[in-house]
Amino acid sequence: MKKISGTLTVLLSIIVFIACGTRDQSRENQVTSEPDEQSEKEILVSPVEDSPEFPDAILEMNSPDEYARMEPGRVQFSYDVTNYELRAQTPDADSKNCANSKDGQHIHLILNNQPYTAHYEPAFEQEVQPGHYVALSFLSRSYHESIKNPEAFILRQFTVGDAEAEEVDLSGPNLFYSRPKDMYSGDDTKKIMLDFYLINCNLSEDGYKVRATINGHEFILTEWIPYFVEGLPMGENEFMIELIDAHGNLVDSPFNRTQRTITLE
Repeated sequence: MKKISGTLTVLLSIIVFIACGTRDQSRENQVTSEPDEQSEKEILVSPVEDSPEFPDAILEMNSPDEYARMEPGRVQFSYDVTNYELRAQTPDADSKNCANSKDGQHIHLILNNQPYTAHYEPAFEQEVQPGHYVALSFLSRSYHESIKNPEAFILRQFTVGDAEAEEVDLSGPNLFYSRPKDMYSGDDTKKIMLDFYLINCNLSEDGYKVRATINGHEFILTEWIPYFVEGLPMGENEFMIELIDAHGNLVDSPFNRTQRTITLE
């Protein structure tokens, strides 16, 4: 009888150990920082869950052509969008409780990793200064969460004006910044979406990771998903994202390490 009881005790200990380990693993990216000096709040970074997936969404770019040379001024951008409705509200927009575009789903256009412009029609003109450009375009939900399937983005280079057409090597791992951006007010300040775009790499526990530094607090992200940031103080908040390798070293890529300031009011 004592032998049976001892065996049960060991089994229960193993079950508890496994359960705790699983629970800890599921919360790995739900990290709290030390309290912020301005607000005495903890900063919480947690995965955004259950967003509608659009596995068949396709984005194709008609212009500019790859390695095109364009006249400076108003540059024509044109896309074909398949299996995705621009200007529609993403079905769970009301329940996400974060900043949401009243104009609906759209295209994010990022030039040389500068802050994106949002476009709600498949064709538009945009003022572009002379220079060589890496253009990342991807489909976005109405609350600015990127569609991450491999057919929903386009990465292209072109040159405007008399600038030298210096081709950028994009064959390696690349990280582009998307959200957060600009200013948030009212209820939109409670949950701020952190979202980024990866090219030619995946994140994992023992491989590439994204190091997000928010108001000086570091968070290591091991999944390519969007995250909600909560507990930010009113006023200016500093965000920085970096792609790092398995050893914590900064990856040598053209647009790595991006810093942005957002304002909450």
